[in-house]
Amino acid sequence: MSNYSYGPGQQPQPNYYGAPPQSWGHQPSAIPPEDRSAAALAHASTLIAMVVSAGWLSFVGPLVIWMLYKDKSPYVRRAAAGAFNFNIWVNIAMVIGWIMCITIVLLPFGIPLMIFAALIQIFAHIRACLRALNGEDYTYRKQFRILT
Repeated sequence: MSNYSYGPGQQPQPNYYGAPPQSWGHQPSAIPPEDRSAAALAHASTLIAMVVSAGWLSFVGPLVIWMLYKDKSPYVRRAAAGAFNFNIWVNIAMVIGWIMCITIVLLPFGIPLMIFAALIQIFAHIRACLRALNGEDYTYRKQFRILT
């Protein structure tokens, strides 16, 4: 086995198990534990708000954390902004579902839409919270980019 030097524009190849080499991305240990906890709280606060407010105030927690950390930690700012932007998307889907339910004719479409949005919200935030605790970034697939 020999050592290879990588030229400009070349990247190291992943190992045989599919894990990227240490030179890719940032090291999780580079993010302080306080920032990891705050980022995880930004994601978890939405789940807490789902229980307390029936899901309608799920954007408040990430917004408060974004306001507190926007100038302190770029990692927490990105996490809180992502959680906030995703929750705006989920709340719009819920409003559309409620409107469909009110029209009775679209009730068979409105209820599944609301259930789907709630399940996606729970799954995505749990996954994002676990990644934040490990010091990894999480990008929500669906979101309206309001905060950055």
